[in-house]
Amino acid sequence: MIPTSSLLAFALAVSRVAAWGDLGHETVGYVAQAFLAPNALAFVKSTISSSDDNSLGPAAIWADEVKYDDGWEWSQPLHFVDAEDSPLSGSCSVEQTRDCGSGQCILTAIANYTTQVTDSSLSSTQIQDALKFIDHFLGDIGQPLHVEAYEVGGNDISAKCSGTSTNLHAVNTGMVKKNIDDNHGGSSETYANDLVTEIKSGSFKSSASSWLSCTSITEPVSKRSPGADLETEIKNLLHNRATEKITPLECPLVWAQEANAFDCTVVFNYTKGEDLCTSSYYTNAVPVIDLQLAKQGYRLAAWLNVIFDGSTNLP
Repeated sequence: MIPTSSLLAFALAVSRVAAWGDLGHETVGYVAQAFLAPNALAFVKSTISSSDDNSLGPAAIWADEVKYDDGWEWSQPLHFVDAEDSPLSGSCSVEQTRDCGSGQCILTAIANYTTQVTDSSLSSTQIQDALKFIDHFLGDIGQPLHVEAYEVGGNDISAKCSGTSTNLHAVNTGMVKKNIDDNHGGSSETYANDLVTEIKSGSFKSSASSWLSCTSITEPVSKRSPGADLETEIKNLLHNRATEKITPLECPLVWAQEANAFDCTVVFNYTKGEDLCTSSYYTNAVPVIDLQLAKQGYRLAAWLNVIFDGSTNLP
């Protein structure tokens, strides 16, 4: 477990809600389940309890369910990284040292739980928790408002969705639900199946392989080579976990930067007072939602495949 050391981070975390919502996180989990290699699939089925259908889909919401429970409050800051950028002026960025200097953010959490999920010294419950945290955090890091500090990731911006007054962060939850209800039979599993089809043979087929790229020059740079790949990063992390301090990995940082870029182009591009779920804002946001949920499900599968099968096992 990573204890909370920053009172400010804790105070901000308390007011946050889950932008993808249960349906979005379930979708990421179901997409990933469809691409798991044999060993990863066997691990998931044997580790996640039957109450979650032995599936990454239902298990993906657990981290949101427990974060306000007694004894779990420390996990709240791990769901996001507060990018101190300037999205309203068109300047979007995520920097590890600037935005996660305390070490209490989603970037460190992903690395930490990656080392725990195969740690034989841990109990079966701790290993299951580690898997469910990975399941959830790989979804969160693709959510633009989970990688943004401005107005507490949109929580402090009043907004309206389908006639209901809420905040900009929560609007994302409403848009996911509306998209699923309107276009995917009201089911996160159906939505996931539709995204899987797009990845295998549809509009995402030609770009899916690029989703696993982690090419970037990031911090800390002392042990990295430009263009580090997902497989090498995870294998090095697991190999060195007993002797080296756990630091954020390059791939999640690149993916956070990618999601954060949408804050400049889509997320904060709205007209004050308009209903964001019945206007052009929704129309423009849905393709981004589809893309990010598909990406993160695919990436989650690759992440687990590398850990348990030795390679991404994806096209």
